[in-house]
Amino acid sequence: MANHKSALKRIRNSETKRLRNKYQHKTTRNAIKKLREADKQEAETLFPSVVSMIDKLAKKNIIHNNKAANLKGKLAKHVAAL
Repeated sequence: MANHKSALKRIRNSETKRLRNKYQHKTTRNAIKKLREADKQEAETLFPSVVSMIDKLAKKNIIHNNKAANLKGKLAKHVAAL
């Protein structure tokens, strides 16, 4: 276990951030699944919000920038093909 006050605080902060990141990532994944299952009209309305969520994850380094780009490209292609 940590011996310094700062290390204990770092452990607390890391856990809080981990849970927040996990929640945001899971919420985005669920939104992506919902978009993939939606019909054309609903998918077109969901697409901007899902792209925004993906961009926020990439900006906060929860997912890699290239993964975000790949997801957005695949979703755009999927929505266009509907």
